[in-house]
Amino acid sequence: MASRPQMLDDDFTSGIDPSVWNYEIQLDGYGNGHFDWTTSDPTNAYTDKNGLHIVPTLTNETTTITNDQILNGYTLNLTTTKTCTSQQISACGIRSNSTTGKMINPVRSARLTTKGKRGIAFGKMEIVAKLPRGDWLWPAIWMMPAHSVYGTWPASGEIDIVESRGNNYDFPQGGRDHFGSALHWGPYPGVDAYWRTMGQTTLKRSDFSKEFYTFGLEWTEDYIVTYVNNRIHQVMYIPFTKGGFWQRGEFIKYNATEESNPWRPVEEGGKTHHIKAAPFDQEFYLLLNVAVGGTNGYFKDSTLKPWVDGSGREMRDFWNAVNQWHPTWGSADERGMTVKSVKMWQEGKC
Repeated sequence: MASRPQMLDDDFTSGIDPSVWNYEIQLDGYGNGHFDWTTSDPTNAYTDKNGLHIVPTLTNETTTITNDQILNGYTLNLTTTKTCTSQQISACGIRSNSTTGKMINPVRSARLTTKGKRGIAFGKMEIVAKLPRGDWLWPAIWMMPAHSVYGTWPASGEIDIVESRGNNYDFPQGGRDHFGSALHWGPYPGVDAYWRTMGQTTLKRSDFSKEFYTFGLEWTEDYIVTYVNNRIHQVMYIPFTKGGFWQRGEFIKYNATEESNPWRPVEEGGKTHHIKAAPFDQEFYLLLNVAVGGTNGYFKDSTLKPWVDGSGREMRDFWNAVNQWHPTWGSADERGMTVKSVKMWQEGKC
């Protein structure tokens, strides 16, 4: 195997390079019901000698929007300010209304991507980072397809290198001493089979917010591996099998037919090619973000959690408990994810 061409080597000493990184600026929680408004504000994403910091902040502390306005009578329109990066109207504007329960996102954070600028289709990636500390923080280092070749999510796949929670060690689903990796895939959202392709790891007597760790991905035409610090400390190993992801998912049990298989074998040159890696045979780009809360079950309902998924007042209940969770966040460096470097290599040809 030939050496891998390096696609990216960024230690952020020159700031946030616009030729590499994009900001995603939205209000709608990206399908997960996050409570944060993602911005390009330098209080939410900035660099210093330690690297890139992605830091959540309270909206009423970092904008002129007051607490009363967060709850009622304020219109936030990212379309008129020409900052919204979504094509969906619901992601770009909201008016707070105490009667209907709609409110301005009470926290702000950042989400950076290399979409359209850097990506790999097979290769390797290493991100040196320190994860955040604080209740209901949801840091993620992950990848999405540059082009939805096989259809909308999850048909074209998703690669989660790191997902964690900023909560303490005693959090039932795992706190900042724990992280998971997963692949998301399926012919349509209702049968996302990520649970068949995931791995987890937990530290003993420490956590991922106390020092920097190297979070790695190795991706070939035969497998995907994630690891921490080195290949020996493997978190997830997913081999690509001959039957492909359609067979792996056993989608026939969900009344799915071969015609609904987005990764069907293709005819080329009079021969049938079975793409065993599909949908993980296309270019993917990198995302870095620290989300806050959510309503998709990543934080399961419990007596510890101040909101209940599906209640219709999740964000409001979360915000009403600000005096419980905000003191756990600590300083900007503690509550933020700090990324010291990002390296990306494209797989070489044999």
